[in-house]
Amino acid sequence: MSTTLTDTPTARTARPRLLRGLTWLVLRQHRATLYCLLALVVLGSLWIVYQRAQLNDLLDAAGWPAKSVPQPVVGEGYRNLTSLLGLLPGILAVFFGAPLIAADQEQGTAQLVTTQSVTRTRWLVAKLAWCLLITLVASSVLSAVFTWWWRPHRSVLSSSWMDASAFDTTGPVLPALALFLTAAGITIGVLLRRVLASMVVTLVFSVATQVAWGVLRDHLAATRTITYPLDSDFPARLGDAYEVDRWVGSADGRLYGWGSCAEQTESASNACIQEKGIVNNVVEYLGYDQMPAMQWTGAGILLAGAAALTAFTLWWASRRPL
Repeated sequence: MSTTLTDTPTARTARPRLLRGLTWLVLRQHRATLYCLLALVVLGSLWIVYQRAQLNDLLDAAGWPAKSVPQPVVGEGYRNLTSLLGLLPGILAVFFGAPLIAADQEQGTAQLVTTQSVTRTRWLVAKLAWCLLITLVASSVLSAVFTWWWRPHRSVLSSSWMDASAFDTTGPVLPALALFLTAAGITIGVLLRRVLASMVVTLVFSVATQVAWGVLRDHLAATRTITYPLDSDFPARLGDAYEVDRWVGSADGRLYGWGSCAEQTESASNACIQEKGIVNNVVEYLGYDQMPAMQWTGAGILLAGAAALTAFTLWWASRRPL
């Protein structure tokens, strides 16, 4: 007795993927990094929202803005948050950018991938585009949420708008700085071809870049100068200003250092003022209304640097053995 199968099994239809080919492969390879960045963005955004709600409750209880509030109105939480946001570009560069290509070179994955049907240039473009896109999205979201908190409450916060804790973590500066340092980390990794060495050099480069950026920040816009009588009140326009330098001046326009007549006794100081004919205070400053233009100028410089580093990485890696 024999049996005959009249029904033939149907093949299981594969579900279509949203991402295919090389893009899916790159995301699959770096899925752990993607999950970590996603968690960082979500938790960081929630922390900022929580801190903003706490600040609003504190200000409402104090009757702000009808009543003045003594500074600072926030403590350790705000300082920790701005510190972490300031460290974010360097963290992305060291732990995300530096190993991106260097790990594939060290482990031999780069040689394996480029011997398949995928060209080396296409593989490099996919890796770089994915890394820089994720960096841009993560840093932009955190920057936007923190700007939403900081901007309406800046007058009651302890930091000046020119401090790194505010200038470098709001607007376009944080994403631009993150892209530049991440691109630098990728370039260093391609050149050194070793993960640990690349991470160490990238860390040193990130610290040096932050120091240089702190010097450049003051030169992103032309300074302004205001002159007012020596014994008059402090001008209101300087309330939000960042003071670059200060002098005292005579009626004929001659400037002296701020401490030129800082004598030990009041009578000696007055005699010095009369002798030199000092009648004015002169202040060189940057106004808060210059902040957006300064941030976009700085972001443009950083983005140009990131583009140059990315182009160099593609040129170098496409013409030399991986």
